[in-house]
Amino acid sequence: MPTTDSTAVETADETVDRLLDSGRAPGDILVLTTAEQHPWALHELSFGEDAYWKQLDEGGDVFYAHATAERAARRAVVVLAVNGGTDEQAAAALPAAMARAAEELHVCGDPQRLRALAGEVPAPA
Repeated sequence: MPTTDSTAVETADETVDRLLDSGRAPGDILVLTTAEQHPWALHELSFGEDAYWKQLDEGGDVFYAHATAERAARRAVVVLAVNGGTDEQAAAALPAAMARAAEELHVCGDPQRLRALAGEVPAPA
């Protein structure tokens, strides 16, 4: 999904809405970010790490995590919001998101940057 770093989370949210509207169960969806945590993850973390990770274990709702969170489990659908971070962080997030996506991967980010990170075109100067 083409977007900018500053709108990647919003685009990811719209993607989640479309997935839910199409019949996907909330527990099928994992949303990952490459820079700042998703606002919902920050909200849930305010109740403590144990409560936050318990939601992942229960698997009944969309789960939001940082792409580097090793504990974030595999789900049917992964939505990756490339919302900033270094090129190295964003590049590492792509295979991590692919590994967690059992059926579908939706990447929300700047297409030019993503192609450069994938090695298809030189990075912009």
